Amino acid sequence: MNRFLICLSIAVFGLSSDAWSAPVLPRPNILLIMVDDLGFADFGAYGSEIETPQIDRLAERGIRFSQFYNTAKCHSSRISLLTGQYSHYAGESDMARGVTIAQVLGAAGYATSMTGKWHLDGQPTDYGFQQYWGHLSGSTDFFAGDQTFRLNGKPWNDFGEDFYTTDANVDFSIQFLDNASKTGKPFFHYIAFNAPHYPLQARKDDIKKYLGRYDAGWEVLRQQRFAKQKQLGMFPENAQLPPLPKHVPAWDSLSDKQRQFEAFRMAVYAAMVDCVDRQVARMVAYLKKSGQYDNTLILICSDNGACPFERSGKLEIPPWKADSFLLYDASWATVGNTPFKHYKQTQHEGGISSPLIVSWPGRIEQVGTWNDEPSHLIDILVTCIDVAQTHYPDRAEINPLQGISLLPLLRGEARKGHDALFFEYGGCRALRQGDWKLVSFYRNRWELYDLSTDRMEQHDLAEQFPERVAEMKDRWEQIARGAGPDAKIRLAPVKQTRSPDVNKTWHNRKKTAGWQMPSF
Repeated sequence: MNRFLICLSIAVFGLSSDAWSAPVLPRPNILLIMVDDLGFADFGAYGSEIETPQIDRLAERGIRFSQFYNTAKCHSSRISLLTGQYSHYAGESDMARGVTIAQVLGAAGYATSMTGKWHLDGQPTDYGFQQYWGHLSGSTDFFAGDQTFRLNGKPWNDFGEDFYTTDANVDFSIQFLDNASKTGKPFFHYIAFNAPHYPLQARKDDIKKYLGRYDAGWEVLRQQRFAKQKQLGMFPENAQLPPLPKHVPAWDSLSDKQRQFEAFRMAVYAAMVDCVDRQVARMVAYLKKSGQYDNTLILICSDNGACPFERSGKLEIPPWKADSFLLYDASWATVGNTPFKHYKQTQHEGGISSPLIVSWPGRIEQVGTWNDEPSHLIDILVTCIDVAQTHYPDRAEINPLQGISLLPLLRGEARKGHDALFFEYGGCRALRQGDWKLVSFYRNRWELYDLSTDRMEQHDLAEQFPERVAEMKDRWEQIARGAGPDAKIRLAPVKQTRSPDVNKTWHNRKKTAGWQMPSF
């Protein structure tokens, strides 16, 4: 590197004078991938029987996080991911009190682009993304799309006979990265897959691959996943799988038709996750072919835990056709979140625990290992700032970052962790401090867990430690009120009623009344 470029690096990136003697590595590309409604245990690298070989390889050659958190809800997780703040602080869907990763990295000389689900105000081209294709809606028909699709700010409706949203995300991703390569700039690219969010829709051949795999039922699959998780080193060998939640019926208690229906819809879900993996493989193959893989940081996460809501309809339309509308319910979501409690929209571990896989060839100190540092989506922007060698803007109208960089953990170093992690959505709330977690299910009374011995939240210690409950409740309220009077946060005190541990939207056994197994 010549003297001029070294001086330029010092001026632009704030490098120390050591850069004169130390090699200056080029700034890495960053590929950020978020999947939608994927449970903690739904990748093979986290215990699943679903075939995800590409994602598993990235995990084996990178690092996996076992205590990485989201916000339990689609839109708020996206806000935290993009802004490095809790959604209430960032200004909710308009992110008025924050800036996005794309805005920060774009100002630092990155080519920025995005494909997939937005689910926030405006559109990505309003928030620093120089190229965008995808849908602004919270979910879409995978085969027919909807009216919110945009290409670089303009309506897009070129849905052909072979259109499938998951595949199209990567078609446009490759096109955008080709465009970025012509600029000579490093890229920041964000893929927000809508899969495996409902409606559960997949190609017929992909579904056929998984027919029969779920005939044994959720008890057996959950046990198999937990056994694999222990084999992978996620949990110790002496760890015990909690009993099946009381609201989930025994598989053997279902009628033959109900079992057939349940096994079928889980096969559709598995086909969607399988497809995501194949599209990630296409991205990796593209990066290798274009010579960019070795200098690309890849992060893969989910926006919340598995979705429990039973809203299936139009069961006469097979799920490989447009306008079908199939979901699974809390029974299979329990398998998706193995071994954790509860689901999307709740703040127990099943709602807020995400896989996080980080791959960065030659730059991760201990490849193939697990990191158990409690971390959160708010840490992603700070990490991107660090690896891009830039800084967060200092402006009065935006709030300070609340995340902490993951970069030391990738290097095998210690970092000063979070004093507390805050959670709230729809009346469900939680606070984690160290190994202690305070949590309320839809404003029912506070529960207290020691996650060092009870990550599955089976033993409520609130009555044994009332002072700790009071202290942590006060800290939760302090953080909640700190978001400001305009924040959309429910501050009404919790009730003293014991949690029912169930929501009426989680099951509806009558859904099979008009269903017939589609013909293959």
